[in-house]
Amino acid sequence: MPRKSVPACQDWMVHARPIDGVERIEAWFQGNAYAMHRHDTYAIGRTLAGVQRFNYRRGRRDSLPGNTMVLHPDEAHDGQAGTGEGFRYRMIYVEPALIQDVLGGRALPFIEGGVINDPRIAAATETLLQRVGETIEPLEQSDALAELAHALAAVAGLPRSRGKGDYVAARRARDYLHANFMRVVTLDEVEIATGRDRWSLSHDLRTFYGTSPYRYLTMRRLDAVRSMLLSGTSLASAAANAGFADQSHMTRHFLKTFGQTPGHWLQVAGAMRRG
Repeated sequence: MPRKSVPACQDWMVHARPIDGVERIEAWFQGNAYAMHRHDTYAIGRTLAGVQRFNYRRGRRDSLPGNTMVLHPDEAHDGQAGTGEGFRYRMIYVEPALIQDVLGGRALPFIEGGVINDPRIAAATETLLQRVGETIEPLEQSDALAELAHALAAVAGLPRSRGKGDYVAARRARDYLHANFMRVVTLDEVEIATGRDRWSLSHDLRTFYGTSPYRYLTMRRLDAVRSMLLSGTSLASAAANAGFADQSHMTRHFLKTFGQTPGHWLQVAGAMRRG
């Protein structure tokens, strides 16, 4: 009796814990993945491998590795593999209210086509479309959502609308973040400390200090890490003492900021000090 063929890989999907209106998934499918359906959220993703095929707004779309997908709320779509090899992707589902909070009453951005190669969208989704197992802090997610909303608005051609900002609130936020960078800082406590909502505050810090709240917090942590490493603290202890979730979390931000891993930086910096 002939043996039944076994699929080369079984379909799978992993979910991150939803945080403040954002759901993150990573999945692999072979063949048909989804029947026609619709979300009341933005569905924004990136194809990692294979051909991700879907029907959207009266046409067939093929997303290739590196492509970004932007599906507008309440637009019907399906999903299937475009070839026999299957496809892998990451996706975030973002409540429209979060985008609206950032844009402050402007129309929701609509981007035609479903698949986009605009570098502004790719850059703005880098943090949110990380591997599901990576840690994203609430303040980091808030920064990333603000970048995403503004990128969507720019690509959709919405007119810009920027307030002058609140310098006093920005200074209070900077001082508060500087005093508390060695722990996880919540959005609520920064709002209370400054008397300013999180989206306006993000604009304030960029206007007066040239960076976002989470970026400022991260740089203070990395300053502390470098100091601790030079004094002989281990990588794991430096990461924990500086407020990072773990050594991997610290290494990811260190490499993104300085272009070197912490271990390699320490070798070079240590050699310079010994010389």
